Amino acid sequence: MDQTAFSKMNEKLFLKNPDDYVLGRKIIENGLLLINKLGYEQFTFKKLASEIHTTEAGIYRYFENKHRLLIYLIALYWKIIDEKVQVISQTEQEPEKILEEILHILVMSSSSDLDAWNMEEELHKLIIWEGAKTYHTRNVNDDNQNQLFKPYKDLCARISNIIIALSPQYPFPHSLVSSVIEISHTQKYFREHLPSLTDFNETKKNEQLISFLKTVLFGAIRKM
Repeated sequence: MDQTAFSKMNEKLFLKNPDDYVLGRKIIENGLLLINKLGYEQFTFKKLASEIHTTEAGIYRYFENKHRLLIYLIALYWKIIDEKVQVISQTEQEPEKILEEILHILVMSSSSDLDAWNMEEELHKLIIWEGAKTYHTRNVNDDNQNQLFKPYKDLCARISNIIIALSPQYPFPHSLVSSVIEISHTQKYFREHLPSLTDFNETKKNEQLISFLKTVLFGAIRKM
């Protein structure tokens, strides 16, 4: 994975930059795996400390609490996706084709370029299970003022600009982008756990979900 995503992380997310230390890296990597294994509610720094053979106090030197760690991990995911979108935008000229490739990235239809231990795949699992918990809190306004959600907003703005390039008259690009991203996550979650809320309960293939997202995205744009 490109390490530039780590180097650009908001300093307000941590007390001590985890990317600068071996223990910090262990906290990030094993914290991600443990949250995915136990769920955010059951995850604690005490359990993580036991997992990586350190002290709970040692983890608190890096992160104020587990919610800050969760936001860090989710922000890291958005930065990785944003970098992929930038690469696509630089190599592909047609806005419609760029948007189609972005949909594939959001749904994770291919894992051929993942790390050996699939960190990006684990981050994708985390975003589906726990992503909304980063901002569905009473502290959301303060966290937003501290720009903790900037990676997500930057990604939405970048994709919105592609929509504007394709259809300048479309009046709701930001709403459409954030909706499509959230749909890509909720439909995968429903497919696995609440299949009666989707039309994808009989298959695990991501292509059907991508096809649905295309109808939402391009259907909205082309109606204007």
